[in-house]
Amino acid sequence: MKRRFHFTLGPVQGFVAQARRTRDFWAGSFILSWLSAVAMREVLAQQGQSLQNDTDPECIRFPKPDPIFLAWLDGREQGNRGPAQANVPNRFTAVLKRGGDFYPREVEQAVRKAWRGLADKVWNEDLATIAGEHSKRIWDRQVDGFWEISWALVTDDTATDVLDRRKNWRSHLPPPEPGIKCMVMDGWQELSGAESPIKREKVKLDDFWKQVRERDDAMRRDLRREEHLCAMAFIKRRFPRHFDKVKVSMEGWTAHGWQVPTTVPSVVYLAAVPWLAEVIGVAGDDALKQFHDHASDLTRIDKEWTPHDERPTDIRRIKQAVAARGGGDLDNFRALEGGMFFESYLEDSKRWEDTERKQVQRVLRRLHDLQSKTGKGSASPFYAVLLMDGDEIGKHMSSSEKQPAITEGLAQFTRRLPDLVYAHDGFLVYAGGDDVLALLPIDTALSCACALSETFRLTFEDAFAACETPENDRFSATLSGAIELAHIKTPLTRILQDAHDLLDRIAKDGRGRDAIACRVWKPGHLALEWAMPWEKAITNGRIVISDLADDFAARDELNPSFAGRFFYRIRERLELLQPAKSGASELSTEQAAKLMTAEYLASGVNDNCRPEDRIDVDEAGKQVKRLLMQCEGWRRFPIAGGGFECRSEGRWEADGALLARFLAQKGVER
Repeated sequence: MKRRFHFTLGPVQGFVAQARRTRDFWAGSFILSWLSAVAMREVLAQQGQSLQNDTDPECIRFPKPDPIFLAWLDGREQGNRGPAQANVPNRFTAVLKRGGDFYPREVEQAVRKAWRGLADKVWNEDLATIAGEHSKRIWDRQVDGFWEISWALVTDDTATDVLDRRKNWRSHLPPPEPGIKCMVMDGWQELSGAESPIKREKVKLDDFWKQVRERDDAMRRDLRREEHLCAMAFIKRRFPRHFDKVKVSMEGWTAHGWQVPTTVPSVVYLAAVPWLAEVIGVAGDDALKQFHDHASDLTRIDKEWTPHDERPTDIRRIKQAVAARGGGDLDNFRALEGGMFFESYLEDSKRWEDTERKQVQRVLRRLHDLQSKTGKGSASPFYAVLLMDGDEIGKHMSSSEKQPAITEGLAQFTRRLPDLVYAHDGFLVYAGGDDVLALLPIDTALSCACALSETFRLTFEDAFAACETPENDRFSATLSGAIELAHIKTPLTRILQDAHDLLDRIAKDGRGRDAIACRVWKPGHLALEWAMPWEKAITNGRIVISDLADDFAARDELNPSFAGRFFYRIRERLELLQPAKSGASELSTEQAAKLMTAEYLASGVNDNCRPEDRIDVDEAGKQVKRLLMQCEGWRRFPIAGGGFECRSEGRWEADGALLARFLAQKGVER
C-alpha cells in the first residue's frame, strides 16, 4: 500500500488575520502560501519528480498546487511580476512512491530555512544598521519560534483526519514574550526591547521606531507614526520591498522570490469605489483637477503617502470609468489615497499635524464642491469582506473513489476565481482549494458570492463528468459564504476574526450549509445580522434582497421620507408579535403579508408622487411578500434517502428588511 504524507503549517489565524492594513492581511496569506509551496517542492525533490513544462506535480494529490506558482518558486519563471495572489493551501497530502527513502523532517526544515531566509533579507535591508543586539535577539527568538508545523506519514487512504489528531498533541510552545507588545500581533514583543511604558523606556521605544521610520520615504509610507511591530508583523509589512531578492538554497534546488505588489487596495479605497466611479463619469474636468491638486499637496505634506499611492490598484469599474473619459489626468485622480474621498478621514484631528490642517480644510472644501456639483453626495463608508468555504468537502475526501474528481474540481475552481472576483470589482486575497477570501465594495459583495457559489457547483459537475465518477459517488458540491459589511472605522482584525464565526456558526450550522450570511458593523457595534440558504436567497437566478434594495432605492428617490418609517415599523410589528427572538411567530406568512402591506401603504410611499409612480395594493403586496420571505428563519434539513429541503422554522427576523434598506442606501444615512 502506498504511503501518504500529510502536512500542515500554522498558525493561520495568528499570522494572517492579525492585520492593521489590507496589505498586512494579503502579505500574511501570501507568505503562508509561499512557505507551503516550499514544502510541496521539497516533497517533489525527495520523490525525484520534475517540474518541467508546467505540468501538475504527480505526487501532490490534494489539493493540486498551482504549477505557475511552483514555477516561480523554482526560478523557472522570471519577469517583471509573478503571482500576486495566495493560492497554495497551508495543508496538503502527497502520495509517495513505493519503496525508497522519504524524510519528513527535511520537509519541515526546508520550510523553516525558507522563512529564515526571507526574515534575514528583511533584517539586513531594513534593520541591520539601526537595531542593536537586544533587538536582534528578539528578532531571532520570534522568527525561530513562531511556526507550528505538523506532519504525518500513514498508509491508510481514509485517514484524512490524521493531521487534526496530530495537532491535538500540542507539541509547539511559543517562547515567552516580555516587554511592550506589538500593535498588530497580540502577545508578541515589539522590536525596540523597551520593557515598560514608563518615561525612560518610552523614550527608548520612540527613538528606535523614529530611526526606523526615517530610513527613507518608502519606510515612512510602510510604517505609520506610533506603530511598533514584532518581527512577524514587520516582515509582513516590508517583505514586498525585498521579496524579489530572496534566494534560499535547499538540497538540490533553490527557493526564489519574485516581484510582488508593494501596495494593495485599502479598505477605505474599496469603500469609495462605487462613488468614485460615478463621480469620474459625471464630474467636470475643473472640479476633478482642483480636488486632485489640493489632495496631492496634502499627501506630499503628510509624507506617509505618495500623491498617487493607489495607482497600482486594479479595480475593474474604476479602470472602465477612466477609460470612458480618455484617461489622462483622470488616471492621477483615481490613484489618490482612498481617505481623500471621505470627510470623516479628513476631519480626524488625530491624523494631522498642525502644519497640515490648513491644507486639510482646502481639500474638504474641494470635496464638498465635487459632491455638490455632481449630485452624488458622500461616498459610502462601508466595504465588504467575503469569506467562503466548501461544505463537507473533507468528509467526501475520505472516499478514495471521490478523491480524483474532488481534487480536479478544486483545482479548476481556484483557477477561475481571480477573474470572477475581478469582474465584481474586488481584490482577491486568498484562493486555495475550497477557501476564498476577498475584499469588495458593498454593492457587489452579494452578487460575487452568488457567482462563486454557482461556479463551484458547476465546476464540480464538470469534474465528476471528466473523471467519469460513478453516479453513486457523486454529490452536490456547495459553497457557503459570509459577508461582513464593515464601516471603515471598524478595526480590520475584528472583522476578519468575526467572519469565521459568521461562516461556521451562522451560515453552516445555523442554516444547514449551502447558505449565505451577512453582518453589518457600524462604528462600535453590530447593526444587523441576516442569513439564508442560497435556495431561498435566489429566485430565477436573481438575488432577492439585492433586487429589493434596488427597488427601494428607486422608490426612495421618488419619496425620501417613507423608507425610515416603513422599515422600522417592520421591526416593531414583527417583534411585537414574536417577543422572543427564538420563539415561533403567532402570525402565518399570509397574515404577516397583509399586515405589512397595510403598513407599507400607510408609510407614505405614494405621498408627493406623480400618478404614474404610485403603487397599488396588489403591487405593494407582491413587494412585501418578497421582503418577508427574506425575513423568515429558513433552514436546510436532511431528508430520508439523501438530499435536503428548506423549511421555515416559524420565526421572523426583521434584520432581513433592514439589510435591504442598508443596501438601498449604501450605508449612507439620509
